[in-house]
Amino acid sequence: MIKWMQDWKMKISSFNKNIRLFMLANILIQIGMGVFSVMYNLYVKELGFPETVSGKVISMTSLATAIMLIPAGFLSDRFGRKWIIVIGTTITAFTLFYRSVSEGEQSIVYAAFFTGLFMALVQVSGVPFLAENSKASERMHLFSIHFSLVTIASVIGSLGGGVLADVLHMYASMSVQESIEWALIVGAVIFTFGLFPLFGLKPSENIVEKEKATNLIEKELPSNFKRNIKIIVLFGFANLLIGTGSGLVIPYLNLYFSNRFDASNAYIGLVLSLGSAMTAVAMLLGPALVKQVGQVRALVIFQLLSIPFLFITGYTNSLAVASVGFLLRQALMNAGNPIQSAIAMDLVHDKYKGLANSVNQMVFNIGWASTGAISTGLVMAYGFYWGYAYTFSITGILYIIAATYFYILFGRKKMGSS
Repeated sequence: MIKWMQDWKMKISSFNKNIRLFMLANILIQIGMGVFSVMYNLYVKELGFPETVSGKVISMTSLATAIMLIPAGFLSDRFGRKWIIVIGTTITAFTLFYRSVSEGEQSIVYAAFFTGLFMALVQVSGVPFLAENSKASERMHLFSIHFSLVTIASVIGSLGGGVLADVLHMYASMSVQESIEWALIVGAVIFTFGLFPLFGLKPSENIVEKEKATNLIEKELPSNFKRNIKIIVLFGFANLLIGTGSGLVIPYLNLYFSNRFDASNAYIGLVLSLGSAMTAVAMLLGPALVKQVGQVRALVIFQLLSIPFLFITGYTNSLAVASVGFLLRQALMNAGNPIQSAIAMDLVHDKYKGLANSVNQMVFNIGWASTGAISTGLVMAYGFYWGYAYTFSITGILYIIAATYFYILFGRKKMGSS
């Protein structure tokens, strides 16, 4: 274990300054977003709005992100990753402060739309920025470390947000609504601190370009438009299936624990945080599985192993069983994220990497945005047991289809280390 940790420490220290600053910024940004991911649905609930308003908020955020991702990719290529990330982070911070105190339904929904719109500028530039500042040989470990650190940051934010809200309510004589408002404001402040490391970023060092002279894999990738677009579309369809399934369940996990089990804010924050912590560990173990079975097979294995735990969570009446099922599903499904990003960056030519990342995120968000009304509608129509059971079941079926599709299309071809 000590040797394993030393190896990871050496890998992190080998990354250039751009990557280290970008990782620090993302840690702060994700802590802030972690607070919102857990507390905002509960805030909307405390304002007295029905479940459908939470559905609108999540759908509008994802829809705005989906709309903006492709333009954001072009803007990032045209004006540079750094300033697009800085602008997106700055405006998103303003929207988070506004959402922390806004109490009207229309203003809540519109502010969520603008959060999604400008956060897209940050999201779309991240993976290409890391790819441009790294060698192909270190990308798998880089993505694993980056996604793991970001996930740990979400742990801190989601856990801290729930605990802070409960502490303010119990010991500062605040109402539940006021305590959640202050937790959201603190989250917005931490998010804003993420701007400072971003100002220290330098133009990408174009390590990929330097590698081309000696890296035969880079030379083997055709640069023609038709071939690369075909791969981007095929890869994107798998993400659309995953995004659609995720959108039915993941945004409402806090409401699921609250509605079905009447769990406290602190408990919800703890469980969601533990899920993220387990995901972070699983992400770091991912490269070892990749080494044994290849990238595509490793991704599919993680996805398929998560599905039984998804069904267990959807159908149990035990809070303990639901918590364990959620934790294992969360860790296994999300452990494949850095592997998926590495595959996407390896499959397409350099000049299409930004477009590939934009399309993948766009279709995921379209899937996520399209199912909010379905999920909340099922819960309202069939209650807190069968409503959630149906949504978890649909998600499981979509995950199975996505994993099978991905393996059939990409698992039998020799791509990268697969």
